Amino acid sequence: MLSGERKNQTVHDFDHRRHTFSDALFPTGRELVHVGSRRWFLQLGAAGLATRTFAVGGSPAARCRAAASDTTGSDRRAVIVFWLSGGPSHIDMWDPKPAAPVEIRGPYSPITTSVPGIAVCEHLPLQASLMQKLSIVRSVDCSASNHTPITMQAGNALARRTDDGNDGGGYPSMGSVAAKFRGPNAPDLPAFVGLADSWKADVWGAGHLGQEYEPVRGSELAGTLELVKGINVARLQDRRELRRQFDRLNRQADGAVAMRQVDRSHRMAFDMLASGRVRDAFDIAKEPDGLRDAYGRVSIGEKALLARRLVEAGVTFVLVSGRWGYFDHHGDNVPPWGGIQKGLTPILPTIDRALHSLVTDLDARGMLDSTLVLMMGEFGRTPVLSADGGRGHWTNCMSMVVAGGGLPAGQVVGSTDSKGYGVKDGLVKPADLAATVFRHLRVDLASHWVNPQGRPIPIVTDGGRPIPELS
Repeated sequence: MLSGERKNQTVHDFDHRRHTFSDALFPTGRELVHVGSRRWFLQLGAAGLATRTFAVGGSPAARCRAAASDTTGSDRRAVIVFWLSGGPSHIDMWDPKPAAPVEIRGPYSPITTSVPGIAVCEHLPLQASLMQKLSIVRSVDCSASNHTPITMQAGNALARRTDDGNDGGGYPSMGSVAAKFRGPNAPDLPAFVGLADSWKADVWGAGHLGQEYEPVRGSELAGTLELVKGINVARLQDRRELRRQFDRLNRQADGAVAMRQVDRSHRMAFDMLASGRVRDAFDIAKEPDGLRDAYGRVSIGEKALLARRLVEAGVTFVLVSGRWGYFDHHGDNVPPWGGIQKGLTPILPTIDRALHSLVTDLDARGMLDSTLVLMMGEFGRTPVLSADGGRGHWTNCMSMVVAGGGLPAGQVVGSTDSKGYGVKDGLVKPADLAATVFRHLRVDLASHWVNPQGRPIPIVTDGGRPIPELS
């Protein structure tokens, strides 16, 4: 069940939001940024741009790659993760068990797909039609995972919820590792952006890797990069005046490290404001109405479209969460999410549409081979339905979908037993997922980072290797 803290989060109606995601990102009728003022500095800090550094890409080699790829486009590689917060039911979505008893197989019927022999839930017809471009991994070991994004977003069984003030054990997310060892695909873009309404429950960050590799909060970033009336790039380029303002703020910083971080953040903030690239990337209103309709004008659809725009602009890693906890389907009379029939049924078409539109859109733009797309959650659901038509948390196994990245497609990887209790063959560990992601990003799998105690920590743990069927 959900913790008391999570239950107390404000819940909004998913399908009848009064404002679109883009409206929330671009409020009108108010001044957003006063360049050079202390208030401007603090506003940038709210998005993680000035009071701390952010994930723009660690090593000098990563920054050189960003500069080179920005001009040639030959080395742009990116990852988009759909995070189905709460724990999506493997049996009711991608691993149907039609021969099992009704209390296991659930209320849905399987449908055939574009690949003979592969079936999915009847409420995923668009994914079924696109199966030749997808791989379903049915054998993911999530035994180390809990009701948080930590383990699976880190791709590391050692990173887990402990509820002792040290959740994650200091291990970073895959996005933060990508920010450090890969960097952004354009020099004035962040490397790692999270598009989520609930941060703690849906996005895992940098751990002990370092604050500068934390994901940027997409909604806050967009709101702070708007140039107000009377401020233009020419005025921004009066670097002497801008430097004078920054130096005054530097004198208020405590310690040499803080001053270096503030100075670096100033440069990044200036570059982003001057280029306008980030601001343009967040403006999904520039997309044709037909394409916006195809993605779906709900949270998950608009964030998926925004993720494509961010990747196209030069962001390396984007985490998309449609809504906090909305796949946590314990029962039709269990608030707030209901059970399989009443809770899962209405939202399946939204993720079906979002994934289908993203994959086809990336393909049409020639970006699918360079962009790895994942759809997953923290664990699966219990094989046996409850009396209230729901399923509990199930950490034995889960399913996920993989697309793009130039990887083999049109296949099922691994399997579970006849009742969906556990992995039968083709076990995929969290570390295997991390190795697959890092290989796509051309990050050396032997890389390591150094923890606060000075110990080298490998980015791939537990003997992880790229998933063989995706090689």
